[in-house]
Amino acid sequence: MSLDKQKRILIIRPDPIGDVVLSTPIPREIKKFYPDSYIGVLLREYTKDIYVNNPNVDQIIIDLEKKDINSIIQLIKEIRSLKFTQAFMLLPTERMNWILFFSGIKHRIGVGHKFYQFVTNTKSVYRRKYIPLRHEADYCMDMARKIGVISDNLDTEIYLNNEEKAFVSLLKEKFCKGQKFLIGIHTTSGNSVPNWKVQIYLDLIIKLKSLNNVQIVITDLQIPEEIINITEVEYPEQKTLRDLIHIISSLDLLIASSTGPTHIAAALKIPTITMFCPLPACSPELWSPKGNKAINILPDKNYCGVVCSGNPKKCYFEGEGGISVERVFGEVKRLFG
Repeated sequence: MSLDKQKRILIIRPDPIGDVVLSTPIPREIKKFYPDSYIGVLLREYTKDIYVNNPNVDQIIIDLEKKDINSIIQLIKEIRSLKFTQAFMLLPTERMNWILFFSGIKHRIGVGHKFYQFVTNTKSVYRRKYIPLRHEADYCMDMARKIGVISDNLDTEIYLNNEEKAFVSLLKEKFCKGQKFLIGIHTTSGNSVPNWKVQIYLDLIIKLKSLNNVQIVITDLQIPEEIINITEVEYPEQKTLRDLIHIISSLDLLIASSTGPTHIAAALKIPTITMFCPLPACSPELWSPKGNKAINILPDKNYCGVVCSGNPKKCYFEGEGGISVERVFGEVKRLFG
């Protein structure tokens, strides 16, 4: 197909891990409707591993997020050389808006009504103040719908090649030590969402160790001191995001708060138990893992108004009506007991 007729689409998502994972349905669904399309993704250096080996993506472009004019010009030249016909800014910024404008991409789609979008003739999709509340992946898919894609398939995906699959099998064998099931625990959240205190995770780990058919793996990059030396628990080394992807792929279950690793697990079809806040901006309606067996646990209905301060970044699910170790442990026993 000639370049003047081919759809050449650039998806821009220089955001945290979970947001990038939730963009992965877009290339797949575009390729279903436009099999001859050429799709690029523009990401941060760290999150590029989410799209490695993705058969629906033809080009990965790295945004180093430098603000000096020479770096910006270099990025513009790289984008321009690929002759994209459409660009999807899943979370627009003024910097990226102007980069895409000067890259010569004729049809650009963002979110909202920013002045810089108006003066550059950037089209928009609207979230309408999140009413009614939909999933983040569904809001992202609105970009593809804007060019004629009809799809409600929001399952996320991360691809491993055959060599990686073999390596993951060896990891699983190494971690399991003869046990039947491998459970991952991710204790940190970067203070971005409500989460247990480390001591509560320690209590859960101790209870899980009482099960005679499971082995525990700690998946944090930086492991809290309180849990770093527990006996008969695995602490695999990881240097890149791809290392974490391999570790999570070896699991039978991941337990965490609503963070990037839960979305990685979903994209790998690994079951998750995820702790969520019921506030709309943090809720499973907006952020639930997509594509796996996902068990989402929330505090009781009136917890936020009675116990919690209402500030999700300072909530630890403590107190009456919160999320207890017993609730999470009960879900694990139902799966593996």
